[in-house]
Amino acid sequence: MREILGRRRKLSLPRKGRTALRDAALTYAEQWQWPVVPGVGYDKRGTWRATGAQPCACARPNCPVPGAHPHEPGLLAATRDPRMVRWWWTCRPDAPVVLATGDRVSAASLPAVAGTRALDAIERLGVRLGPVVATPTRYVILVAPYSLAELGELLDSQDWVPTSLRYHGDGGYVALPPSSSSAGQLRWVRPPVPEATGPDAPVGLGGAAPWLPRIGDLVDALVRAGRTAPDGDRLTY
Repeated sequence: MREILGRRRKLSLPRKGRTALRDAALTYAEQWQWPVVPGVGYDKRGTWRATGAQPCACARPNCPVPGAHPHEPGLLAATRDPRMVRWWWTCRPDAPVVLATGDRVSAASLPAVAGTRALDAIERLGVRLGPVVATPTRYVILVAPYSLAELGELLDSQDWVPTSLRYHGDGGYVALPPSSSSAGQLRWVRPPVPEATGPDAPVGLGGAAPWLPRIGDLVDALVRAGRTAPDGDRLTY
């Protein structure tokens, strides 16, 4: 009997995780009006690499964002329609939740060590942060939408911008919790706080869309912190 119950418990855990992905995707799309699309996921038929990273289902060699990027459907299919979102995650309950940036929300990301320094610096300045996602290797800071012209003007005022600092605006994407990357689980470092009720509101995924800061209020601290991180033109998430 214990063995049977144990098997039932083991089977129930993945089901809860799948439900959490669907519920999160519906919250993002329906309540917050953020366009989402399912990530490609992982190749269940493949074998784990020596590094422990599961191969991406897109079969692209050395995929820089294994599992957590759009494929079929592509990024242009991202939607806020709850009927479409529910159907996607009913058909593919394990799919990571991918946010299409640039419409209702944008982002900036940097290596995790630099991200910790950036958050500390921003908070010391008294600047209010919005939601921040931690992947196993990077911090993703969600911000209000910005244009390429606005971003270009901000970066042009900097002496040097490290390539380890990435910007996710129109045509970009980031994965959101409770998705997993090839290296581990995504989590909220700074949980979303509903815009309508202010910073003292109860934290949770339900309710009004989260408050988002302007990129111009954060870019100096992000650039300074990014200079402390290893630089390069190919950084995985």
